[in-house]
Amino acid sequence: MIRNLVFMAVLFPMLVTALAQPFVGILLWSWISFMNPHREIWGTAANLPWGVMVLGATLIGCVLAREPRQLPVNGVTVLLVLMLAMFTLTTFTGLGTPADAWAKWDRAMRVIVVLMLTAAMLSDRRRLDALIWLMVIAIGYYGVRGGIFTIMTGGSYRVWGPEQSMIADNNHIGAAMLVALPLMNYLRLQAGHRLVRIGLAAAMVLTLFAIIGTYSRGALLGIAAVIVVMWLRSRHKLLGGIIMAAVLAVAINFMPAQWTDRMNTIGTYEEDQSATTRLKLWEVSFRLALDRPLVGSGFRGPYTQSAVDTVMPGGPARAVHSIWFEVMGEHGFIGFALWLGLTLAGAWYAWRLIRLARLHPQLAWAGDLGRMLQVSIVAYCAAGTFLSLAYWDYYWTLLVVAPAALAIARRSLSQQSDAEPAGFGWRTVRADSATPRPAVAASWSRQGRAST
Repeated sequence: MIRNLVFMAVLFPMLVTALAQPFVGILLWSWISFMNPHREIWGTAANLPWGVMVLGATLIGCVLAREPRQLPVNGVTVLLVLMLAMFTLTTFTGLGTPADAWAKWDRAMRVIVVLMLTAAMLSDRRRLDALIWLMVIAIGYYGVRGGIFTIMTGGSYRVWGPEQSMIADNNHIGAAMLVALPLMNYLRLQAGHRLVRIGLAAAMVLTLFAIIGTYSRGALLGIAAVIVVMWLRSRHKLLGGIIMAAVLAVAINFMPAQWTDRMNTIGTYEEDQSATTRLKLWEVSFRLALDRPLVGSGFRGPYTQSAVDTVMPGGPARAVHSIWFEVMGEHGFIGFALWLGLTLAGAWYAWRLIRLARLHPQLAWAGDLGRMLQVSIVAYCAAGTFLSLAYWDYYWTLLVVAPAALAIARRSLSQQSDAEPAGFGWRTVRADSATPRPAVAASWSRQGRAST
C-alpha cells in the first residue's frame, strides 16, 4: 500500500509538469516504458494506464508549449515513418487474429509517435545526457539488483525482469542489460566526479553478474560479442582487455555446475529440444515471407495456427525467438529491409560521431558515445538472434539518439566556428568565410589573422 501511494504521489505531479514541459513527458514515458516501475508495486497504481496518461499529457504539453516546432529529417526518423506505414499495410492484409494484430500495431504506433517527438526534442547535450541517464537507470536497476541477487544466492536461481513487460523473460532481461551496459560505460567515461565513476563501474560489474545469472545462452553469446567489440572500441585496449577478461572469468567461475551444464548445451544444440524447435520456427517464418514476400503474414501471423498451416501444415505456431525471422515472417522482405535499415542507419550515425570526434578533440564525448552506441547495437543484434524482441522501443530510442547526438555535435562546432562534415568527405567551413563588407574589411582581416 505504501509503495502504491508513493508511486502515485511521484507520478501525478510529473504528469502535471509534462503539461508545461513536454520533454519531461518524454522522460516520463521512457521511464514507464523501459523500466515498468508500476510492475514493482501492487494495488490500484499497478493497473492504471500510465502509458496512455503520459502520452496524453505530453501531447497536450507540446501544443501548449509549442514544442517541437519541426520534426528532424534524418535516416532514422524517415525509416520509422516508413515502417509505421508498412506495419499499417501488413496489419490490414495480415493472416493473424485481427484483434491481436491491431493491438500490436497500436503499441508500435504509439512508440513511433513518441520516438518522433523524442528525436525533435533532443535539442542539446543536457537533454541528450538526461535521456541516456534515464535509459541506464531503467535497465541498470535490474542489473544492480540482479547482480546482488546472483552473488547472494551463489547463482543458484535465475534473474528475471519485471512481470507483464517486454523484458519479463530471463532471456529478454539478459539482452536488455547487455544493451544497457555500454551506455553505462559512456556515462562513466563522461562523469566528472570520481564517486560517480566508481559507482557506474560497480554497476557494470554487478550487471555482468546479473546477465550471467539469467542463465540465458543467447545472452552469453551476446557477452562474447560485446566484449570483443568493446575492446576494439576502447581507448586503452591492453588495460581494458585485462579488466574485462578478469571480470568475466570471475563471474563465470562463480556460477554453479547447473549453470555450466546449461551453457554447454550451446555446442550440442541438435540434442536440445528448445533449440531444434527454434530452428523449425525460423523455417516457418521464412516460408511465410516467401509465400507473401511483399506483406508477410502481418502482426501475430507466425503465432496463428491457421496462418502457419498455409506454409507448413501442423507446424509450430508461437513466438519466433529471433528478431530477424520475426520481422521477416510478419512483414515480408520489404518490411524486413526497412527494419534492418533502421539499425544500419543508427550504426552509420554512430560512425559519423566517431569520425567527427577524431577531427575535433573537443568532441571527445561524441566519439565515446558513438563507440558505445556501436557496442550496444552489436549486443542487440547478437542476443536478439535468439529472442522475439524485434519491436523493442528501448533499442529504437538508442538509434534515435545517434543522429540527434550528431546534430548537437555539429551545432556546437558551428558555434565555435570550427570545421563540420559535408557529404561523404570533409571540408573546412569558417564562420568568417563570407565576403566582408567594405566598412569592416580591415577589422575583419585583423580578426581573421588572429584566429589563425
